[in-house]
Amino acid sequence: MATVTFEHVWKKFGDFAAVKDLNLEIQDGEFMVLVGPSGCGKTTSLRMIAGLEEVSDGALKIGERVVNDVPPKDRDIAMVFQSYALYPHMSVYDNMAFGLKLRKVPKAQIDERVKEAARILGLENLQKKPRELSGGQRQRVALGRAIVREPAVFLMDEPLSNLDAKLRVQTRAEIARLHQRLGTTTVYVTHDQVEAMTMGTRIAVMDKGELMQVGAPQDLYDSPRKLFVAGFIGSPSMNFMNVVRNGDELKGNGFFCPIPVRYKAGVEAAAGPFVAGFRPEHFLLGDVPNSVTVRAKADVVEFLGDEELLHVTVAGHDGDIVAVVSSEHRVKPGDILDLKLPLEKLHLFDAATGDSLAKSVA
Repeated sequence: MATVTFEHVWKKFGDFAAVKDLNLEIQDGEFMVLVGPSGCGKTTSLRMIAGLEEVSDGALKIGERVVNDVPPKDRDIAMVFQSYALYPHMSVYDNMAFGLKLRKVPKAQIDERVKEAARILGLENLQKKPRELSGGQRQRVALGRAIVREPAVFLMDEPLSNLDAKLRVQTRAEIARLHQRLGTTTVYVTHDQVEAMTMGTRIAVMDKGELMQVGAPQDLYDSPRKLFVAGFIGSPSMNFMNVVRNGDELKGNGFFCPIPVRYKAGVEAAAGPFVAGFRPEHFLLGDVPNSVTVRAKADVVEFLGDEELLHVTVAGHDGDIVAVVSSEHRVKPGDILDLKLPLEKLHLFDAATGDSLAKSVA
């Protein structure tokens, strides 16, 4: 196993910078997820680790070794691709063993590694061809091919995106168990923040080639340092409202509240205006002490079993607000609601910079 370290790494394609001054240390044995929208630089960063893209500037290390000029085959990494990349004419066994045969690993050792990987992944008939397998089974073969390499680092590039919803959930759990069992340093790229939140030891959120924030899933959810991170992490996404300072209060359309203590210093230091953020699942109905009230009209009600997902409109606010409440309230379209948000759940950002105004990250 090994660490992976980006030290002021840039990747440029002509005048376009796909990755900008990336500084990130992935710890030994960690499951690091690189997440962000298309074009954010996450896959380019992974491909630089693999040696499939050259580093334009800075230093990329695997362990203590700078690998900028090291060929991919000598980096001690194994990569799992989105497209499986299996040889259709080879059996499951031969697909998994192929890389070891190229490296002239003894036959008995190949057999031992392949059968152990197959056992871990629940692959029973090793003589089947890829065309005889389901999408989930093919992805497990691709994982098995990486496992038998026994690399220092696993690289995974959106490995679940070709699977249906049920298989994604199942395979996500298998990959998480696999990491717990093997403890190999893993770098996992996805655009799906649910995958990131459920799988990662830490998550690195990227946008437009820049690292926005890195931390444990709970830290990014509870304490986003950027407006972009707040909107990207969480499902459904965080709601936002434009607000201004009015003395000791924050005021917006259909919304006002006292300035929370943790934001007072930041609000006083910034010129404003500000953006208030609140997560759909933090809204409550009924009497809630020390809360903010948002008066809204229910437009669409989505029944989700024990919860209802409400799309509501607030007078003077462009766009809808989303709230997730208990289905015991039986909200109907057209209902006028007083949505309560506990004051400690409010997030506040500088509208100009997108930075959180919380004292802890100011």
